[in-house]
Amino acid sequence: MSDDKNIVEIGLLGCGTIGSGVFHLLEKNSPYIERVAGKKLRVRRILVKEVDEPRPFEADRSIMTTDWREVISDDQIEIFVELIGGIEPAKSFALEILGKGKHLVTANKEILARYGPELMKVAAESGSQLLFEAAVGGGIPLIRPLEESLGGDKIRKIVGIVNGTTNYILSRMSMEGSTFDEALESAKRLGYAEANPEADIQGDDAASKIAILSSIAFRVGVTSDQVPREGISRIRLDDIENAKELGYAIKLLAIASFDDGEIQARVHPTMIPLEHPLSSISGNFNAIFVVGESVGELMFYGQGAGSLPTSTAIIGDLINIARDMDRSKTIDRSYWNNPAKIKSINEVKTRFYMVLRVVDRPGVLAKIAGVFGENMVSLESVVQKGIGEEAQIVLITHEVKERNFWAAKQGLARLEVVLDIPSIIRVESL
Repeated sequence: MSDDKNIVEIGLLGCGTIGSGVFHLLEKNSPYIERVAGKKLRVRRILVKEVDEPRPFEADRSIMTTDWREVISDDQIEIFVELIGGIEPAKSFALEILGKGKHLVTANKEILARYGPELMKVAAESGSQLLFEAAVGGGIPLIRPLEESLGGDKIRKIVGIVNGTTNYILSRMSMEGSTFDEALESAKRLGYAEANPEADIQGDDAASKIAILSSIAFRVGVTSDQVPREGISRIRLDDIENAKELGYAIKLLAIASFDDGEIQARVHPTMIPLEHPLSSISGNFNAIFVVGESVGELMFYGQGAGSLPTSTAIIGDLINIARDMDRSKTIDRSYWNNPAKIKSINEVKTRFYMVLRVVDRPGVLAKIAGVFGENMVSLESVVQKGIGEEAQIVLITHEVKERNFWAAKQGLARLEVVLDIPSIIRVESL
């Protein structure tokens, strides 16, 4: 703690894209932040991999160190900001900081989604505050509104575009006719996608985020390993065009709902009606649609990533901790250790879009309809497009349990008249 009670000393763990942005905004907006927080927020130490590496924003190199012990063991630091990312050493640092009764702000969705209950328990026992507004939605104010502003309502459903990389790729495919590979390369050039984009493309990033949102919204501990996920790498331009013809857009959605004491949480490409607000979210923007029992429908929209938007959310958390330090106030998240009752994905009901490549001859549709009927799957629409000796059948089912649909899919794959099943996408009316 600083000798000056009006100064709050901060330790930055990481000073890359986000960390340098935090330092920049704390310096640039210092007078305004001090008025809002009631105290001056001052960075005392910065942990880095290399002192001389290039950064988007300049930071004070005289307070940088590559030795984590110099930062973690500094008793003058009252609030730590963890921006290392990944599981280790971030998790170990977080547990040590919280265990010592220090406050922590983090943007690390991975440790929260996998070890949230453990982190919340340590924070509660030591009286520390753990805030993480930037972990989901970048600069979009979302965590605090869910936890506090909507704390008196029962949240029934959350549907979100929470990954900017995949939304940019699908937007390029839809608006410009780019292939998946072309759109991915463009995302990399613009800095929207990492050199290894697997966590985004396969839905892992979105699964971590919906686990965090579910924990807060439904007041239980949901971890990312409880969230089934499917990525966007198999989405074809033909699917984009078919969706438009049918009145839908394709988005990678993170979906969670609470009904009859059970939570269903999932991440997958989804066809949604063109008239729904989420269908128009393009580029690398994020949007989260929340449905409350009393408040009704709300949507949060904005920059889901980027140095300054994310840094703004982090500084908001710093201000909230600084304002509460003299009041001995800590957020009670004991609910995070309540076990969640997760509904099996096999029992979830949804509609499906399917494309079948079949032999073009009489009786094919009857055989396909027979397989669906045997598995209690009814069809909402069927369109057949002839392509020489082959035909393409595009269909959408009525709402059906996942187990029944996938059993039907296996049955169709065994039919000799079915040459291929290139596409299956879930359909949501929202």
